[in-house]
Amino acid sequence: MPLGGCLCFRVEGAVPAAARMSGSGMARDRDIAAFGARAQGYDEGWRGRLHHQIADRTADLARTCVPAPRRILDVGCGTGYLLDRLAARVPQAEVLAGIDAAPAMIEVARDAAADNRLRFAVGAAERLPWPTATFDLVVSTTSFDHWADQRAGLAECARVLTPGGCLVLADLFSVLLLPTLLAGRRGKARTRRRAAHLLTAAGLHSPQWHRLYAVIIQAVTATK
Repeated sequence: MPLGGCLCFRVEGAVPAAARMSGSGMARDRDIAAFGARAQGYDEGWRGRLHHQIADRTADLARTCVPAPRRILDVGCGTGYLLDRLAARVPQAEVLAGIDAAPAMIEVARDAAADNRLRFAVGAAERLPWPTATFDLVVSTTSFDHWADQRAGLAECARVLTPGGCLVLADLFSVLLLPTLLAGRRGKARTRRRAAHLLTAAGLHSPQWHRLYAVIIQAVTATK
C-alpha cells in the first residue's frame, strides 16, 4: 500500500472488542472522553504549557535518536503539537503522521495543521493502521499510561518501525509511583523496570533512559 494513501483514513473504533470489555478498556473509555472534552483548550493554561515543554524536550531527544527521519509517527498525538514542532525541525521528513483515540483531539489537530506533510487518524496504539516497517521514528508523549494494552501497543510500535528505527516514549516512570499500581493504574508500566521489560518483549533493543521533566516524567529510547 503506498505510504501517502494509508495515512489519512479514519479508524474509528479500532480498539479490540476484548479490550473495550475489560476493566482497562472501560478506564480507557473514560480517559478518551476526558481528553475529548479538553481538546479545544488543551494547549492553553498551565497544562498546555506543561504539555508543550514535555513535547519540546521530546522533540530534541528524538532528533538525537534519529537526526534526519523521513517518516515519523506520533502515537497519542493529541492536538498535533509535537508533530508540528518536529515538522519545523526536520524539513527533510516526507510524512509526519499522528494517531489518537479521541476524535475531538484529531479534529483540532487537523484544523490546526499548516504543513501538508502532516496526517492524522483516529485510532488506538494497539491496532496501528499502517504497514510493517513504515516509520523510522515513532514518538509518544504522556499517552502510554492510557493505553488499554501496553504490551500490544508497544508490539505495534515495533512492527511499524523500520529496522534500525527508534521509539521515543515519554510518560510517568518512577518507583515513587509504585503505590498507584495497587489502585487505579493496576497493571500499568509506571516504573523503568516494568517498561523496559515490555520494550524488550516487543522486540526493541538497547533502552536508554532520560529525565525529561521534574522527577517522574521520563523518556526511554529504544531501537528495532
